Amino acid sequence: MVCAGGMWRARRAAVACEVCQSLVKHSSGVQRNLPLQKLHLVSRSIYRSHHPALKLQRPQLRTSLQQFSSLTSLSLHKLKLSPVKYGYQPRRNFWPARLAARLLKLRYIILGSAVGGGYTAKKTFDEWKDMIPDLSDYKWIVPDFIWEIDEYIDLEKIRKALPTSEDLASLAPDLDKITESLSLLKDFFTSGSPGETAFRAKDHGSESDKHYRKVSDKEKIDQLQEELLHTQLKYQRILERLEKENKELRKLVLQKDDKGIHHRKLKKSLIDMYSEVLDVLSDYDASYNTQDHLPRVVVVGDQSAGKTSVLEMIAQARIFPRGSGEMMTRSPVKVTLSEGPHHVALFKDSSREFDLTKEEDLAALRHEIELRMRKNVKEGCTVSPETISLNVKGPGLQRMVLVDLPGVINTVTSGMAPDTKETIFSISKAYMQNPNAIILCIQDGSVDAERSIVTDLVSQMDPHGRRTIFVLTKVDLAEKNVASPSRIQQIIEGKLFPMKALGYFAVVTGKGNSSESIEAIREYEEEFFQNSKLLKTSMLKAHQVTTRNLSLAVSDCFWKMVRESVEQQADSFKATRFNLETEWKNNYPRLRELDRNELFEKAKNEILDEVISLSQVTPKHWEEILQQSLWERVSTHVIENIYLPAAQTMNSGTFNTTVDIKLKQWTDKQLPNKAVEVAWETLQEEFSRFMTEPKGKEHDDIFDKLKEAVKEESIKRHKWNDFAEDSLRVIQHNALEDRSISDKQQWDAAIYFMEEALQARLKDTENAIENMIGPDWKKRWMYWKNRTQEQCVHNETKNELEKMLKCNEEHPAYLASDEITTVRKNLESRGVEVDPSLIKDTWHQVYRRHFLKTALNHCNLCRRGFYYYQRHFIDSELECNDVVLFWRIQRMLAITANTLRQQLTNTEVRRLEKNVKEVLEDFAEDGEKKVKLLTGKRVQLAEDLKKVREIQEKLDAFIEALHQEK
Repeated sequence: MVCAGGMWRARRAAVACEVCQSLVKHSSGVQRNLPLQKLHLVSRSIYRSHHPALKLQRPQLRTSLQQFSSLTSLSLHKLKLSPVKYGYQPRRNFWPARLAARLLKLRYIILGSAVGGGYTAKKTFDEWKDMIPDLSDYKWIVPDFIWEIDEYIDLEKIRKALPTSEDLASLAPDLDKITESLSLLKDFFTSGSPGETAFRAKDHGSESDKHYRKVSDKEKIDQLQEELLHTQLKYQRILERLEKENKELRKLVLQKDDKGIHHRKLKKSLIDMYSEVLDVLSDYDASYNTQDHLPRVVVVGDQSAGKTSVLEMIAQARIFPRGSGEMMTRSPVKVTLSEGPHHVALFKDSSREFDLTKEEDLAALRHEIELRMRKNVKEGCTVSPETISLNVKGPGLQRMVLVDLPGVINTVTSGMAPDTKETIFSISKAYMQNPNAIILCIQDGSVDAERSIVTDLVSQMDPHGRRTIFVLTKVDLAEKNVASPSRIQQIIEGKLFPMKALGYFAVVTGKGNSSESIEAIREYEEEFFQNSKLLKTSMLKAHQVTTRNLSLAVSDCFWKMVRESVEQQADSFKATRFNLETEWKNNYPRLRELDRNELFEKAKNEILDEVISLSQVTPKHWEEILQQSLWERVSTHVIENIYLPAAQTMNSGTFNTTVDIKLKQWTDKQLPNKAVEVAWETLQEEFSRFMTEPKGKEHDDIFDKLKEAVKEESIKRHKWNDFAEDSLRVIQHNALEDRSISDKQQWDAAIYFMEEALQARLKDTENAIENMIGPDWKKRWMYWKNRTQEQCVHNETKNELEKMLKCNEEHPAYLASDEITTVRKNLESRGVEVDPSLIKDTWHQVYRRHFLKTALNHCNLCRRGFYYYQRHFIDSELECNDVVLFWRIQRMLAITANTLRQQLTNTEVRRLEKNVKEVLEDFAEDGEKKVKLLTGKRVQLAEDLKKVREIQEKLDAFIEALHQEK
């Protein structure tokens, strides 16, 4: 019976080996046909999780654990022995027989273990070979001889050299002969019934073997789980060590500048080229609705969920500002990760490099990002849709473009704008609705899943989960605080959310200390997952943990999507360019395609040329317009406040004294300031004339708004020199004190100047009287106009006052009270009721006209009075002191105009030119100003055409570089 049992066991072992061998062949055949063998391990995991058809090719953990066992992989059924039909034999305690039986049984176990162990070793070798990632992407870094090792070491040959189940079976002894010899030996030594002894021995061995197998199976499973976990972690550490070594190698390679690494330079700058394409697209279409469908990684999550920490782990530097419970990400931040010899960061619009290995540079970078965010946020808002572009370079960084968005909030707190929640949602949707955007959904694992807001938003934008990667942060806190560990598994697998994802990951972002370094966080993360129950209990797989695996997975998905979509976008922009070029040819066939910046440069040159033309104005023209403008400004004061009060005096001495006093007061208080105002207004008028007058056929009205804005801003900024008034006051005072008229020509010029001034005042006075009394008889008869009742009263009063002046032509300027009473009574006698104030108002105009006519007659008399002037009017009844007054005013105007002209041409024109240049430089840096001042269909069409061409050129260059990389 023992012999039969041994044969049965040997045959069963052989059959098991054949079955295992067939499974090995089948498994290896499937793996050779899989298209994913060339992908990275993490990429295969994501790809298989997304394609259900391939899930059967990945064995579960418990099954893989069984592959490491020996004979325990076989099904353990209870042995069924046929009943013994032999008679009873007395039991004999013969120890050599029992010892031989035990030794033979031990040999079978050893042989079976050898067979199973050989199969297991071969299986493990094949599986580990498949687990090794494809390092072809890093082949340009590792020396060529490394990749030629496979030419010298044939791994396939080694695998085939391992013993198969047939080879192991051939090494085993002939079980039939051994069984027969054992039977003879037992028959020789046993004195009792051989059947009974065999039955008892077999029965006892069966029970002990059953108990032994129970215990050993459980222990082996636990032991193999521990060994598998340690093996996976050891493999992770090996990869990390290799990557660290490769970082240094990359750094050395990238620092070289010889012709032999042109391909490597191209590979290094590939992500930078792609980032430039995205920047141009952002300027062309800031809404991300139509044209911009190129991939980028959009990082979304609830506020304080750990988005920034995950990005910093991927970028390997603490680059973002932090705040305890405060919203720090106030605008989108586009981070372009690329390889480089040094770990540095720089902004798109700045040349300064921040060394990320120095803490002071990291602090300065965080401060700069915070300042840019606050600058982008407009007054009355909390967040802004304007994007901050940041490039981060360093050895070993995964090449991709990430966009960090403001955290999604549920409630608007105090200090926030009322529309903050809606604005964040709109910004997030604008980025996520791009069909090629990879959504990196960050979920805080330390809070209840039901409190998450972002998962609903992500499920709306990507309902099938074809471009979403789910990341659970703070897993260490979750494992510590969550009572049911299976809840974490449900979160990872998306069973608690109405969303699907391409891949699920769990990461640890540190112990919550903002001063922790990236290396410290990485070590803490590795240590946590090494001891975590989540891995030991198979709730999480090794490829689903750590930010390193996450960055590898995201980078693979990113470049896969880039390759699939970039050529389609290039074709789309080719069609757009053709349409825009056709529209321009039809609408503006004779004009160059100048965009807004080029038009601004053209307008800038024209404006500067017009400012320079101010210096070409002749001195005579400046003095004429300055003298005329100044007299128009001061003529009223001279006539009304100086000349008329002095002319009403009784003698020449009083006249001259009154004139000198009033001229001194005027010069000290008002005249210099009025002169400077006149000069500044004259400069503005001339500048405006040069800026706005048409230039003939070459005049382009598209610049009119810009020129007007530049003129107004320049004039607003320009301030006249404060010292000009003081020097001008002295010059004017000296000019007004001079009374010596040198020749007859100056005398005649003064008389002419006086007559013009008096005639202008007389004309104004007659117009005032006409408005007061109404139209005369000619206008009433010819134009059918009538006087009003008030005008009739004024007319009657005027007639009565003119009668009084005819009686006394030397009447003083003021009416006496008895004269007012006489006039009023005379009017009442004719039925005209008048008020004394009306009589005074009418007298002022009537006497003013009478005085001005008298003064003009006196001017005619003074034309031949230069001779008497030279004799100081001695023994002459003719006195022309008023002519001398106007000569003094005229000479002061000429000297003031000459002084102002010198100051204009020597100083103020240059200062104005400087102000214009500053204004143009400010406008050149202000994009909104240029958009506001340079408008029209022509400008917009040229702008679109230039941007589309730039986008297409960058896309073509990127596609070419992408093909060369392949």
